[in-house]
Amino acid sequence: MANGLIKRDVIIIGAGAAGLMCAIEAGKRGRKVSVLDHTKKTGQKIRISGGGNCNFTNINAGPEHYISQNPHFCKSALSRFTPGDFILLLRKHGIGHREKEEGQLFCDEGSGAVLNMIRKECEEAGVEIHLNCRISEISKQKFFKVVTNRGAFFSGSLGIATGGLSYPKLGATGFGHKIAEKFGIKITPLKPALVPLLFNQKDLRSFSELSGVSVKAKVSCNNKEFYGNILFTHKGLSGPAILQISSYWDNGDAVHIDLLPDIDILKALIEKRQSRIEMKNLLALYFPRRFIQKWCEMYIRSKPVCQYSDKELEEIVRCLKNWEIKPAGTEGYSRAEVTLGGVDTDELSSKTMEAKKVPGLYFIGEVVDVTGQLGGYNLQWAWSSGYAAGRYA
Repeated sequence: MANGLIKRDVIIIGAGAAGLMCAIEAGKRGRKVSVLDHTKKTGQKIRISGGGNCNFTNINAGPEHYISQNPHFCKSALSRFTPGDFILLLRKHGIGHREKEEGQLFCDEGSGAVLNMIRKECEEAGVEIHLNCRISEISKQKFFKVVTNRGAFFSGSLGIATGGLSYPKLGATGFGHKIAEKFGIKITPLKPALVPLLFNQKDLRSFSELSGVSVKAKVSCNNKEFYGNILFTHKGLSGPAILQISSYWDNGDAVHIDLLPDIDILKALIEKRQSRIEMKNLLALYFPRRFIQKWCEMYIRSKPVCQYSDKELEEIVRCLKNWEIKPAGTEGYSRAEVTLGGVDTDELSSKTMEAKKVPGLYFIGEVVDVTGQLGGYNLQWAWSSGYAAGRYA
């Protein structure tokens, strides 16, 4: 530091997964790196990932699991730092992991072990981390200048790893998008993703009392479908399948739910054709009783199975296999796991993550218009994009 000025080779704004990975890789190259963050802790989203068990990646990570206006953009970074590379890093530090369904990998020792590992890697790479560091101004002439409450930082390279708008309680803001706009870089439309859906008024009156009930189903919208649990809340629907489909849902769209994706329910009903069992009691063999009683009350007139005509049975099956709801909206950024949209990938090099218009300016992680599905994909994008930028910043 000279005359109150702090000179570095690389400044990174954001001490999350992407920013810290970028810092590590730049530091390994002998670059002097400072990471600045306005919060009081590093890796806030790492900390809560997987319910605290850190769903750090997915072994199936590939472009088909990401949403972007350019679906090919993420290929380069994902291929250069893979789930296998992160596993090697865990092994180096003696940290075990386990696989859950659909390729999701979790840390045996929880999120804290991953955070400690990242911090150690930062220390070994000579990275300085400044927390509670509030930025008041960013500009560029020959060098980038970042004015903060900790002094003015100067550098030739500036990495923006500020995340999106989701989880504002953890410190999320739109700061990275504002930096992009300041430098004339386009932002694609933003919306909450991996977020619970809200019932419309009619469905809210009917189903809010089912809060806590869970049903396994196949959910579809806009030519995408996901299989898994849906969870009734006081306000609407949540659960893995709903969170997944929310990324593809837009205002006004209907969501279609197959409540019995694994069962030929028409065959089952025909086999009971002569039974005097009430329909709601028969269907209770397949569903939580609270749910199916309310569902029958809403959509069919329950009576003994033997009293239904073929046409009535077919209509019941149609309703069960294609339950349609029209959400009123989502629970917003406060409950969204990620932000869909961000820095337009046409503005960036897919190899280096550097802005084409502004040499030395890099955008990585969630701030970029690359959004993963549920299950470790977003952390993998953070690691991969951070690594890619760190090799060049």
